[in-house]
Amino acid sequence: MRPLQQTRSDMWLPILAVVAGLIVLTWSADRFVVGASGLARGLGVTPLLIGLTIVAFGTSAPEVFVSVLAALQGNPGLAIGNAIGSNIANIGLVLGASALIAPLLVRSAILRREFPVLLLVTLLGFALILDGTLGRIDGLILLAGLVLLITWLVFSAMRGRMEPDDLGVDLAEAVPAPMPLPRSLGLLTLGLLLLLVSSQALVWGAVEIAGALGVSDLIIGLTIVAIGTSLPELATSVVAAWKGENELAIGNIIGSNLFNLLAVLAVPGLLAPGLLENTVLIRDYPVMLGLTFLLFLLALGHRKRAGTVRRGEGVLLLGLFAAYLILLGWTATA
Repeated sequence: MRPLQQTRSDMWLPILAVVAGLIVLTWSADRFVVGASGLARGLGVTPLLIGLTIVAFGTSAPEVFVSVLAALQGNPGLAIGNAIGSNIANIGLVLGASALIAPLLVRSAILRREFPVLLLVTLLGFALILDGTLGRIDGLILLAGLVLLITWLVFSAMRGRMEPDDLGVDLAEAVPAPMPLPRSLGLLTLGLLLLLVSSQALVWGAVEIAGALGVSDLIIGLTIVAIGTSLPELATSVVAAWKGENELAIGNIIGSNLFNLLAVLAVPGLLAPGLLENTVLIRDYPVMLGLTFLLFLLALGHRKRAGTVRRGEGVLLLGLFAAYLILLGWTATA
């Protein structure tokens, strides 16, 4: 093991890689979505379908790319922590901060449709890992769930039972106007290349930091990587709350958490199947499950204020997120 003083002096390069990776990752994911959406529009796909597929999936693109590279490089704990930690950060940090700015409205349609689906998918993920492993069969089940989810979204939208903003997608801002084919292909290619490069930088930096601090890849995935890859959701939801588009904030988090569970968590199962750390079962996944149920109860409310997550409840969510980070710090050094 390297001397502590030398380890600390060597930390600047991994930290720089993580910070730069997160910045480029966020920007390149946006370019990737714009290019893919422009290409789809050029091929005649309607803005509604683009919003419910490409744009909705784009919010989880950073997590997907980071998890793929982490799993391929033998760091499945980082990928698992990224998926679970991002969902915890989305509810505790993102929605908590958004509710502080303005009370978040929850339409009855979201309570009837999207919330039960999120709860069901969260319970499905927990059932799959109860045996202490995340294997290829588990990954395939989650991936099949993703296909079913997208199919359901598309058919519901076509029948007029769902709008893109149910998943936090503002068609007017998210779906670009038709653009020349070379430009859309150029943006798509640029976004893809930068996603790969920035994901590699982020994974390398995160693994180096974990080694220097003497903690597991899982802890780094649950904290630095998860919070970092949740920054796009934080920005989108806070801006939506500031503009008074309160419903977009809730939809954005529900959509992102669904894609994280079905797409991001499937990656380590498919690419690096194996045993899970015990703390995932007794600490991290139960926290994510508990926050999901709590959010549903807060949104359900009672008759006088049903359908609203208020500022006081935002403080509660932020407090629980801070308590979880403290718990991580305590158990990581115990």
